[in-house]
Amino acid sequence: MSDEPRSDDSAADAVIEREGRGGLFRSLAHRLAGDQNVLPDEGRLPSFGRATSWLNSEPLTAEGLRGRVVLVDFWTYTCINWLRTLPYLRAWAEKYEDAGLTIVGVHTPEFGFESDLRNVMLQTRNLGVRYPVAVDSDYGVWNDFANHYWPAIYLADANGRLRFHHFGEGEYAMTEMAIQQLLMEAGASDLDTDLVMVEPQGLEVAADWRSLGSPETYLGYRQSSGFVSEQSEHYDRPHVYAGGRRLLRNTWDLTGDWTVASHAAVLNEPNGKISFAFHARDVNLVMGPAQAGASVPFRVTLDGHPVGDAGGTDVDADGLGVVTGQNTYQLVRQPGQVGDSVFEIEFLEAGVEAYCFTFG
Repeated sequence: MSDEPRSDDSAADAVIEREGRGGLFRSLAHRLAGDQNVLPDEGRLPSFGRATSWLNSEPLTAEGLRGRVVLVDFWTYTCINWLRTLPYLRAWAEKYEDAGLTIVGVHTPEFGFESDLRNVMLQTRNLGVRYPVAVDSDYGVWNDFANHYWPAIYLADANGRLRFHHFGEGEYAMTEMAIQQLLMEAGASDLDTDLVMVEPQGLEVAADWRSLGSPETYLGYRQSSGFVSEQSEHYDRPHVYAGGRRLLRNTWDLTGDWTVASHAAVLNEPNGKISFAFHARDVNLVMGPAQAGASVPFRVTLDGHPVGDAGGTDVDADGLGVVTGQNTYQLVRQPGQVGDSVFEIEFLEAGVEAYCFTFG
């Protein structure tokens, strides 16, 4: 979703004339939003007591955080929407910690493998998440917040009262201004009120919303949509799919010996394929080896050709890559104009689980 704030053109033109185009975004955020915004009281900051473990910190409590502004961020490490917010979270943690901000990441899993503490520890380190993380594998903290979204941000003031929330991507300027307001209410002085500037890479780069025409699509039958060879009598058992059907935009198909389970499509024999007709700059796939420690090589094509310079960060120019762990893999990032295309991934060995496509 795109939640970036919009402003009227005349106001924007006035700011450009005053400050030049380079300062437009920060000026719009601070000046046109006004200085009288009152953040409502949304109730007390719930407990973190039902976290199953903690990373980067001893266990934290709402009471122990009194006196500090607290940003609670619900995340799960394969979520593309959360990954695109991460550069801002890291920047806010670095900029505002000494001024009184504590970020608490609450990792609540979507897929079963995200409940494995070893996986969460590895990805926390790999993603550069250095602020405290409450591992919430049993959904205890999630339920105490009555949360329903990844990502979700809740801001509490120094008195332990929730004052702001935002669900999904975007609204980074509004969120940062709320952080600043609560820090100043708590007595922070000489606060730098310029907004952070980030330089995301790979999966963290924002979606190209103008060209995005394909939705998140699950491959397990519990949530799947768009599967052209779907037949319920084949669920949870090996079946050889013929493939080759004509694909309309946002439909997909399997070729080869697969088991379509409730959680994922699982490949039983080598050279199985997934084809997807899409319209987007990026193609990402949440997948992993069915056996821990295994690796599964794959080949990606776009409209029947090697991806070349349209390859994502997890493939080479020939479209070759390897599934080595349960994660989100970026397979396509197209330069230039985007049109309808057919993506295909062929797994050269058996033993992969494919969970969910996302696009950007």
